[in-house]
Amino acid sequence: MFLCLNTNPLKSVLYYFFLYFSENKLFIIKKKMEKLKMLWSWSFLFSLILRTSTSLDNITVFQSLSDGETLISHEGIFELGFFSPGNSKGRYVGIWYHNMSPLTVVWVANRETALNDTSGVLKVTHQGLVLLVNGTSSSTVWSSTMSSKAENPVAQLLVSGNLVVKDGHSGEHFLWQSFDFLGDTLLPGSKIGWDPVTGRERTLTSSKSADDPGHGDFKFRIDPRGYPQAVLTNGTVIMVRVGPWNGLMFSGATIYLRYSKLLPTDYDFIDKELICKLQPLHAYSVIRSVVTPWGGVQLLHWSRQTSSWETLLSLPEGECDKYAHCGANSVCRVTPAPICTCLEGFVPKYSRKWKDMYWSDGCVRITPLSCSKDGFKKHSGVVLPDTSTSWHNMTMNLQECEDLCRKNCSCTAYSNLDVRGGGSGCILWFHDLIDMRQGGQDLYIRLPMSELGDESNKKKLVGMIVGSMLFFMSMMFGLVLCLWRKKLEEPEIFWWKQRAHEREKDDMDLPMFDLSTIVYATNYFSSENKLGEGGFGSVYKRLSIDSEQGLDEFKNEVQLIAKLQHRNLVKLLGCCIQRKEKLLIYELVPNRSLDTFIFDDSRRKLLDWAKRFQIISGTARGLVYLHQDSRLRVIHRDLKTSNILLDKDMNAKISDFGLARAFAGDQTEARTKRVMGT
Repeated sequence: MFLCLNTNPLKSVLYYFFLYFSENKLFIIKKKMEKLKMLWSWSFLFSLILRTSTSLDNITVFQSLSDGETLISHEGIFELGFFSPGNSKGRYVGIWYHNMSPLTVVWVANRETALNDTSGVLKVTHQGLVLLVNGTSSSTVWSSTMSSKAENPVAQLLVSGNLVVKDGHSGEHFLWQSFDFLGDTLLPGSKIGWDPVTGRERTLTSSKSADDPGHGDFKFRIDPRGYPQAVLTNGTVIMVRVGPWNGLMFSGATIYLRYSKLLPTDYDFIDKELICKLQPLHAYSVIRSVVTPWGGVQLLHWSRQTSSWETLLSLPEGECDKYAHCGANSVCRVTPAPICTCLEGFVPKYSRKWKDMYWSDGCVRITPLSCSKDGFKKHSGVVLPDTSTSWHNMTMNLQECEDLCRKNCSCTAYSNLDVRGGGSGCILWFHDLIDMRQGGQDLYIRLPMSELGDESNKKKLVGMIVGSMLFFMSMMFGLVLCLWRKKLEEPEIFWWKQRAHEREKDDMDLPMFDLSTIVYATNYFSSENKLGEGGFGSVYKRLSIDSEQGLDEFKNEVQLIAKLQHRNLVKLLGCCIQRKEKLLIYELVPNRSLDTFIFDDSRRKLLDWAKRFQIISGTARGLVYLHQDSRLRVIHRDLKTSNILLDKDMNAKISDFGLARAFAGDQTEARTKRVMGT
């Protein structure tokens, strides 16, 4: 067995010439070689002996690689040779990890055309082409391409796993390289994206199956439209959008942050070309990215402890990784449920479908944009929307980005490109915002001022306030002076109103809630929460502004129910009298009122005789307490099915004491001035 170093071919011929005749006990010394052609003729003879070696990393035009022979890269990391994938009997030329089990192939030459036997031969031509030839029919099964001619072409397997063709054994200029024709695997040092020089697109394409390395349906590529972003496609359909490069990672690959310290990376993203430079902390670490036959993208790391591949990143990981799962102008979040929510200022396009968890139609604006009167709402912790129709600038700052978006009435959102160092660069969107999900970047979305709320309006109002400061100060001074004079003129009236308000609160003998708190808890008195569960788990009853029930009836109900405590009477938690609103806050009664059961054909069937008797008995106990056992003798006067509430255990609770009348302990009758009640 001989070992061939990367030396001059002439020296190799002389070396093997000497060894051959030494074994036959002949010693030939040539003082001078007159005919170089004679020595070159020996190269063909000794190349046959050379090919029995498995320690070589290159072949020349005078050598070939047959089935059963391999090339091994320097340091013994990668190996090139013939193999059969899975249960297939076809023979392919590929590159795999040397001395690693199971066999992990990272590149295949003849993906679409397998050899049917072991007659295949791999060789290099004088033109610099790498050919795979069928030894039986002498036909070419696969061939590399050629960019330029070489005087002494050599095919070499580099330590990176890249098979290259170059002129001679030295030099870094490659006439051809396998890294320009990727399979389903991305190795450290390889590139994906568009080559701005050659116009060639480098993509990762899945295999058909574990038995067939042919081109499958799924591709991982850089979409060059707008601001380039990484996508996984099935044909022309985007399945997963990993997002644009934000200086640290792909915007949508947030799970990678878990391993950023273990596997720091350096990506160069220049003019639509992405150069992957994975740099493990340890030189002996082995990592790779692969597109699976079933439509996934994985980042894998070889564990020397378990002698197996460990998955560091796998997409899609959940529902939110599916492209545009929630439609336009919405955000997909893993928690809390539901996973799809409309952006602020937007509502579901089809509310019925949205409630049935069909989210693909997305959301639409509540109020149309008006350009000059619009503002921006900051959304933190999101993956940037689809950038295929966006515009970008690498040098602008965030303020310049906002100003540019504000001037363009078609601009719907803006953000930084690079999140490093406080952020830099500018990216603008001009249409619906597609495929937003939980992530780690800030996005500023254009909204009408009416949808921004008080906090968002502050920024716009600052200029007005500053510009009119003197005017407001004079108005404030005049108002204070007026109040001071009024206080001097009407001290008794002023203090009487204040004390009356305090006495009113004291008479209630209940916690007084601020209106803003209740508005927030009921989601601005949403119709969905009006008779249901609010933000704090309580049922909120709202007395509308135009209600016929006046302040006296309201105070009467509050004072009565506050002094009455019984398991069959609804518990009043507090109240609010503010502006024109009169609000009562009751305990949560999940099953609502009795009328929702009695007058509903389907729900009526839920009331068997045992439940009916339970409700009747509870109502009767409540009335007995009101009429006999309470501190006040109370006549309800408005007892009906809608005022009998049912808790989670279907226990009856009498409610609505607005028309109730209290009697003295020995009083048995009373006269009223008007007819009321049920």
